[in-house]
Formats: sequence, C-alpha cells, structure tokens
Amino acid sequence: MLIVISPAKTLDFDSEPVVNVHSQPQFLLQSQQLIEGLKKLSVADISTLMKLSDKLAGLNMARFQTWAAPFDLDNAKQAVLAFKGDVYTGLDADSLDRAGFDFMQKHLRILSGLYGILRPLDLMQAYRLEMGTKFENEKGSNLYQFWDSQLRQELEAELAGDVLINLASNEYFKVLQAKKIQSRIITPVFKDWKNGQYKIISFYAKKARGLMTRYIIDHQIEQPENIKQFDSDGYRFSEEMSQGDDWVFIRDH
Repeated sequence: MLIVISPAKTLDFDSEPVVNVHSQPQFLLQSQQLIEGLKKLSVADISTLMKLSDKLAGLNMARFQTWAAPFDLDNAKQAVLAFKGDVYTGLDADSLDRAGFDFMQKHLRILSGLYGILRPLDLMQAYRLEMGTKFENEKGSNLYQFWDSQLRQELEAELAGDVLINLASNEYFKVLQAKKIQSRIITPVFKDWKNGQYKIISFYAKKARGLMTRYIIDHQIEQPENIKQFDSDGYRFSEEMSQGDDWVFIRDH
C-alpha cells in the first residue's frame, strides 16, 4: 500500500532536522533540467508565471540561482521535515519515532512539481514550483507534459498491483494519469458539518489528509479496510456517504 500527498508552499529550512537519516531524490536529473530553465527567469517573469509579489518572486529567483546538487545535510533537508502547511501540521512528522520514519519511508510518497516524486527522507533544497504552473520546458508548455508518464510508471512499479491511497490534491494527483493506473485507488474525502450539511472545507480537509497519513503510520496499516477506523480529531467513516472507493469521513464540529 502506498500513500500519495501534495507538497506545501510553506517551507522550514531554519530548524534542525530531528533525524539525520536521509535519501536522495530519484528524479534529480529531471529536476536539474527544470532548474536550468528556471534560472533564466527574471523576477518579473517569476512574478507573472507564479502570480507572486515581487518580494516572493525575488526570493524564489534566489532559490533557483543557488540550487545545486549534490545534496547533503549541509545544503538540503529531508522533504517531510522541510514542508510545512496544513497537511504537514496534521502529519506532525517531527514527533515520529524511528519505527514511524521507517514505515513512512516505505509507504508515503510526496508529489512535487520540481522533484517529481519524493520519499519522505529524500533531501531537497528550497523551491516553489506548483504542479499546475504553466512553465514552458523542452517537453511542452507545462509540468504535466514535462513529467508525462514518468511518475505514473515509477509509482506503478512500486505498487506492483497493491493499493494506492490518494491523499493528494487534484492539481497534483492529475500528474499520475490515474485512469491508466492498473492498481486500485482509494480516495478519502473529508467533510465537516456546516450550515446544516456536511461540506468539504479546504483548511480542515488538508489537515485531515495529514492526520490520516499519521494515523496510517502510527497504526502501521497495510490493509486498506483498516483505514475506515480512522477517528482522529473527531472524524468517522460514513458508509452512507461513501461511493465505491471514494471513502467519506465526516465530523460534526
């Protein structure tokens, strides 16, 4: 069983990592190809392309210019510890023990516009490049065309017919060309009670994806049916609202 989640815009490269164990990204050559193009962009180009303020565009221009392999703990950080934001607040990787990190490294994958697929302990350098960015490159006019079938093929090889748990956003999951994946795909959906009905509320849903990831890690779950027992922060599985492999989890507060 593999879980996929999205990256985060917010990064933390200031605090020391809680573990030293690390691995290298599998698609660094492709990342370097993208970086070569990104280094040619001006602050104004980045601002327009990513819809950022000049200040943030300048920050990311500096990141692109200083990006350089090889990665080590002096110039990079483990992905799951570097990403912050709602999903990663729910996941709270900093508090995992060694067994938790080992299970996570085996079962969790992070989709990335720049790095393709990251294992949790893969080292990465700071960047901003969302998967939906229409960045022209040698393979096309956007990142979906750049990555094409590479990420799907890598994930399918790892799955080997096992189950994929989709906890990524639509923007990122799209790159996996899900209709071509032969394995079973389960997509948990999180809804909160508001104004007389259960609704997907983005902030809570993002955090819940992280909470479910943490739940799977803590309980060392390898059989998908056991995910239905997820009860973190008051969520519970709704058989009535679920349809097929779209599993709905609801919360009343």
